[in-house]
Amino acid sequence: MPEADCGTPATIQPSRAGSSSSAIASVRLRSAAAQSSSISDVSPHMERIAAAAGVAKGTLFHRFGSRAGLLHELIAEGAFGLMDAVRSGPPPLGPGAPAGERLLAYFDAMTRLIADDIEISVAYRAIPPHPRAEELHLFWAAHITALLHEVRPDLDAEVVGGLLLAPLGGEVVPHLVRAGQTDRLLKSVRQLVESVIIPPRA
Repeated sequence: MPEADCGTPATIQPSRAGSSSSAIASVRLRSAAAQSSSISDVSPHMERIAAAAGVAKGTLFHRFGSRAGLLHELIAEGAFGLMDAVRSGPPPLGPGAPAGERLLAYFDAMTRLIADDIEISVAYRAIPPHPRAEELHLFWAAHITALLHEVRPDLDAEVVGGLLLAPLGGEVVPHLVRAGQTDRLLKSVRQLVESVIIPPRA
């Protein structure tokens, strides 16, 4: 997970709002940020985002403090939501399923999370990391390592897990998503994980 900005107000917490109006506002902001990001190769500007979302620029600055703060919020919303699902959601993503199934479910969910907001994800890479990025990285690493160790105790689960996760932060993901090949991406990620968790035949 990417970014942080010294000018960001307080540490951005994930939005877990329950009202339909806040959910609609989140969707509008996410859509506006994605549209702004895809206009050019630079990170989205608050003025463009505000215009696309139909709100005043001052409103965005008051709520998020900066462009980085807005991207932090949008990224954190999905990342911490996924963390909650892994910790206490239904299987196979959450507890209760075999380790191999949980690994496949996690990588599928993480890939979808990135692909669904690909322009926001790419813009986020260009700014400092979220204030709680290390917490997320450690959680993902521990989760993958524990499951992988259970499935393949013969492997160095920590290193292999990191190697499985690393490609999701590379250039192949945005290339495939922008080309309309998200299904191909999801299938390939699954094949990659399966190639590791299924032991070779003797």
